[in-house]
Amino acid sequence: MTGDTITADIRVLLADDQGLIRSALIMLLSAHPGIDVVGEAADGAQAVELARRLKPDVVVMDVGMPRMDGVAATRQITGDDFTTDPSHTIKVIILTGLGSTPQDVFAALRAGASGYLLKDAAPTELAAAIECVAAGLAYLAPTVTPGVIADIASRADPVRPVTGILDRLTPREREILVHMAHGLNNDEIAKGLFLSIATVKTHVCRIIMKLEVTGRTQAVVVAYQCRLVSPGETA
Repeated sequence: MTGDTITADIRVLLADDQGLIRSALIMLLSAHPGIDVVGEAADGAQAVELARRLKPDVVVMDVGMPRMDGVAATRQITGDDFTTDPSHTIKVIILTGLGSTPQDVFAALRAGASGYLLKDAAPTELAAAIECVAAGLAYLAPTVTPGVIADIASRADPVRPVTGILDRLTPREREILVHMAHGLNNDEIAKGLFLSIATVKTHVCRIIMKLEVTGRTQAVVVAYQCRLVSPGETA
């Protein structure tokens, strides 16, 4: 028995209504050690079904699919009650060939996606995005990031919340935002809620994306402005 740490492969589910695209993605990802494609879905409803049964780490999700589109499927998969294991959050990367506007990106992120990528990306970029979101971080394609940043920067006050913005958050995300507002770091939140660090990072990234702010500090400002927490409260 050695002291080496064994790292499990990242389990990936592919969802795209075009079989040729799925086959190409499987070939692409099979060249990357540490990534294991465990299933493929032809529409959003099947993606939800397989995600519940296979419990992947990451779902790579197309947007325009029959029966249920990718955004609706993402919303279900990232919901608090989708899995009975609170320490295992399924991350979703939206992979689309559509011309994307900042509003398209925000719609996907508000649904709970941790990443957004275009199908014309370099072959290695998808693998990098999968590894990034599996670690609890966020990934936005360089081709869409400038438009998203410009959209946020163009607002008169990027920190001023819109009415009902906290409704975008799940109960678990609200709970974590409260802990963030009380000054707890990710490690402290993980210990207090009996979650893994990667799970907490995923929730924090989703909170920032859904609130359409640029970072943790602005998310905390929104929590106080919306009176989710009040000055002087203790954790």
